[in-house]
This record gives sequence, C-alpha cells and structure tokens, in this order.
Amino acid sequence: MNVADSQRVGSALEGLGYDLTTSPKEADVIVLNTCVVRQSAEDKAEGRLFSLKPLKENRPDLVINLMGCMVGVKGSQHLKKRFPFVDVFSPPSDPGPLIAHLTQDESRAVEQKHTDQRYAIMDGDLILPAHERNRLVSAFVPIVLGCSHACTFCIIPYRRGVERSRPVGEITAEVRMLVDQGVKEITLLGQIVDRYGKDIPDGPDLAKLLGIVHQVEGLERIRFLTSHPNWMTDELLDAVADLPKVMPHIEVPVQAGDDQVLEDMRRGYTASDYTRLVERIRQRLNGDFPGVSIATDIIVGFPGETEEQFQRTYDLLAELKMDVAHLARYSTREGTVADRRFADDVSEAEKWERFRALEELQEGIAAEINHNYLGETVEVLFEEEVRGRWKGRTTTNKLVFVESEKSLRGKILPITITWTGPWSMQGRLTDQQSAPITFDLVQTAQ
Repeated sequence: MNVADSQRVGSALEGLGYDLTTSPKEADVIVLNTCVVRQSAEDKAEGRLFSLKPLKENRPDLVINLMGCMVGVKGSQHLKKRFPFVDVFSPPSDPGPLIAHLTQDESRAVEQKHTDQRYAIMDGDLILPAHERNRLVSAFVPIVLGCSHACTFCIIPYRRGVERSRPVGEITAEVRMLVDQGVKEITLLGQIVDRYGKDIPDGPDLAKLLGIVHQVEGLERIRFLTSHPNWMTDELLDAVADLPKVMPHIEVPVQAGDDQVLEDMRRGYTASDYTRLVERIRQRLNGDFPGVSIATDIIVGFPGETEEQFQRTYDLLAELKMDVAHLARYSTREGTVADRRFADDVSEAEKWERFRALEELQEGIAAEINHNYLGETVEVLFEEEVRGRWKGRTTTNKLVFVESEKSLRGKILPITITWTGPWSMQGRLTDQQSAPITFDLVQTAQ
C-alpha cells in the first residue's frame, strides 16, 4: 500500500514540476512515507527522520514531509512537538497537505480536511512517475482503504481509518491508465481485500470487480491481497478459477494455529475452519500443473501464547504446507485492544526461538514444493534485470531468474526450470540449450 501511495505522491510532485533525485542532499523536497505495523518499522522511520534533521538545519528551505501511518488520520499535533523540523504531516494516501504547502494553496488544505478521505490521489487519474513510465511491469492498485475489522494486535484501523471501498469506475480508470503506460500486471490491494464493496449498498463484491477489471484490454495478469479467511467466498474462488487473467495465488493469513490465541486476536475463525478453507481453495483451484499457491501470515509470541499453543501453530504449518509463510514476532502497538487488554509476557528470546523454528520449517516446505518445478516449463512474466539476470514471476508468484542478453521486460515467456531453492528458482528460455550454471545464486526472500 505504501508503494502505491509513494507512486502517487511522486506523480503529484512531478505535476508541479519537480524531478526525482536519488540523493537526499540534492532534494528540495523529501517525503518519508512510513509504516508502523510493527515497532521495528516505527523505530526505523523515526531514526531515518532524525537523520534528515542536519540537512534541514543546513538548508532551511528544504521541505520535509512526514507521511503515512506514523501520522495517521487523527491529527499530528503530538508529532509536531517531537519533530519541529518537519514542515508537513500527511495522512496515509493523501498528498493534499504537501501539495498545499508547496503551492501555498490554503483553500486546498481546507478542502482536504473536509473530504471523506477519497482524495484526488485516488480519483483514477494516475500518471506514473517518469522513471517508471513505460518501464514498470507490475503495479499496485488500492481498492479498499483503511480497515474496520480491528484484530486486537493491529494498529492499521487506528492509523488508516475506517474501511472505504473505491468506486468501480475509479479503479477501472486507473487500471486502464496503468496499462496505457506499459503495466502488464496489477495487484488489487486492501487490508482485507475480499471485503471490497461491503461498505457500498448494492455495490459489487471482489469477485464481480475481478470480472470487470479482467475486461481491460492489454492487461495480462491480475492478483489481489490480502484476504481474510472469513470472506473468502466460493464466488471469489470461482472468479479465480474461471478468469484466465486472475492468477492462482491466494494470500490468506492464519496468524496462529491455536483457537484460544485466535480468539484473543479476534480473528473470527478456528484452526479447523482455516484448514477447511485451505482444502476448499486447493480443491477448487488445483488444476493442471502448477495448480494454486497459497501464502499465509503468522505472528509468534502473542501475549499469553504458551509453548503448547505455539506447537499447535507449528503443527498446522507442517500439516498445510503453504508455499509462503510471512512470519512476524509480536510487538505491542500502543492504542490497540491487545495493548490495553494483555501483557506482553512472552520474552524476546522466546519469540526469536519460535520465529526461527517456523522459519526453518517453512524453508524446508518451500524447498520441497519448489522442487516439483524442476524440469517443468512454466510461464513467467519478467519485470526487470537484476545483477545481469532477468527477474520474473510464475502464475503462482514464484520468483524466477533467467540469463538473457535480450531485454525480457514485460514479456510472458515459457521457461524451463533448471534449479530450485526455497526462495527462488533458475530457468532458461525454452529455445535455448541447457547450460551449466557457473555463478553463485544469491537467494532473496520474497
């Protein structure tokens, strides 16, 4: 979501005549777009912000803009006291305060305060920043802003506001504009993406939206994330199965494998419910090779989590054998229900031990799943060249590297897989003769 927001801010600044620079020392405007979903992310953002203070002291005309979840939607008075050298504070997805400051347009700033947070940045009229135009292959399109579910551990509803679905027309217009600028694949985004349309009376759901976006000419692939188990409907799975452009990759977090922990998290399902959902996804979407891939999220060390409860999470992951598991150690977020109700009583040492146990387990699972690709030919959409090799992804979101002297950017090509690891794979173009790999492969986590 922050990648999408940053692109839109960059586009708005270029509309005012600014150009991108990679050096903060050369910048007239610096935007620090922040995430606070974990304490480590907030600490990193705060450290980065203080590192910019000397630049401001040496150049008082430099404009520093703090943006995103660190600012939130409820005002920034406390931040202004902590960071007096910051010129502008912008809520998530909103370039309005920065544009108003740069243009001295106070009327715009007032107007922004009285909107329902469907800002101009989200009106479907998106010109990519110059360095990405006709070069960006895969782009993010937010379709649900904010969240109203309020899992007890999550700060997002308090920082990004209540759940708001964007109109179909805006979304479709944005997708068309992205395709016109060279984008081949879009990922529809939401904190709970499969709740799209729930806040719009008689509005379309995500399944229907996928059908509408699917009709955009020139668009090759569609993905969506992140889903919630409670709203993964049969209609949505049917859309994935029946629409050729929608990729068979599902991101659906479980967060824990113990029912009491899930209840304390306020997730709204049991471990058995989740297991049945995974079985249903695989039954509906596992057709010809490579079938469907499923990614999950897991938090270890939630308040009160015992060793026995963690073992249930471990056993669930071992049983379900997910393609990807995004792992996190629980960190207290001030203002959340968990912060008010529970003591953070699992030690950091124990959190790390549990994290590494799951990490090791998942590495073996992913290596086993990916080994099935060895010798197979799969379609890969190539995004960019990295260290002399072209990087792309399969329909199931597997990372593939290929050596080619020709540009593969934006092309979907059949690739024969010649090497597999837990985090990535190596392949060759099907019209090339197999050759031994003579370089060291650097594995990159997805």
